[in-house]
Amino acid sequence: MSSRTTIRDVARTAGVSITAVSHALNGKGTLSAVTRERIRETAERLGYQPDPLARGMRSSPLGVVGLMLRPLDTLGTYRPTGVDYFTRLIGAVAVECLERNLSLMLLRDLSKLPRQPLALTLDGYIIADPLESDPVIDLLQEASLPFITVGRVPDRPGFTDWIGSMDEDETELILRTLQERGARRIALVTGCDHNSWNLDSASAYRTWAERHGMPARVVARPEADGTGGGRDAVAELLKDGDLPDAIYCLTGRHARGILDELTARGIAVPEQVQLVAGADSEQSRSASPAITAIDLDPELIAAQAVEQLTSRVMAGLPAEPTPLSTHLILRATTLEGGHA
Repeated sequence: MSSRTTIRDVARTAGVSITAVSHALNGKGTLSAVTRERIRETAERLGYQPDPLARGMRSSPLGVVGLMLRPLDTLGTYRPTGVDYFTRLIGAVAVECLERNLSLMLLRDLSKLPRQPLALTLDGYIIADPLESDPVIDLLQEASLPFITVGRVPDRPGFTDWIGSMDEDETELILRTLQERGARRIALVTGCDHNSWNLDSASAYRTWAERHGMPARVVARPEADGTGGGRDAVAELLKDGDLPDAIYCLTGRHARGILDELTARGIAVPEQVQLVAGADSEQSRSASPAITAIDLDPELIAAQAVEQLTSRVMAGLPAEPTPLSTHLILRATTLEGGHA
């Protein structure tokens, strides 16, 4: 028997998905008897055995929930300056767990070694903003570990165990708000992570622009660039000399950089260019002028995520996609009426 045989090897040899293998070996799902037996025979022939430690620990709950913040895994730091969304989310998840007599463990990217001790033996996991083709999602599914995501999993339309804001609806709200305040040439600045926030917002923006006969202008800058990425985005938007009259910027740190660069160039905000951030932050609130932004309400997200995870997913029941409403905070970077 080869100790290196994985569930992925079994799935590939049997010609099925990793989830199908997991269901066949654990007596779950709605597989046909023929398929279930074929998978079991393949696993036996290849000498596949689930991790006995992880299996034993899961049969005896630890009372611990894991939380992974995928945007911070890709950012390169877990302490981004001026961003308080993640600290609010962590604190709120911790309190929700305490209410249920559970502990919380913060986890780095599980797809990278070395992993934290017992990282793959927790009772359930919350994954914030999973990526397209996310190896962490593959790993948890391979290990048959219960999890819920904050944000849609981009390349898994059939995955229902997620909660979060509706990025398309938020984008429509922002564009409509800017249009009502006189904007006619709105640009979009996104991050580069392949998560549903960036992807769905950009898709909704392009659809809205086409519907309103407006040229679509999308600039993407790495989240790790922070305020410098926002400054670079302004330079990109001004390359052809066509100044947009409004910018919707998803990332708060980028938005602050955009405001700083526009101000440095003598471009008045909001009189010449209105600005909205897709996530409120300390940098949005302390800017001069203060930046209009969406409050993503991480406390509500935490409450819903822990509730769904503990009441349904960890009990072996599917969670329903749970869209949550957000709140737009109007500040000084958007006009009260049309252009003067």
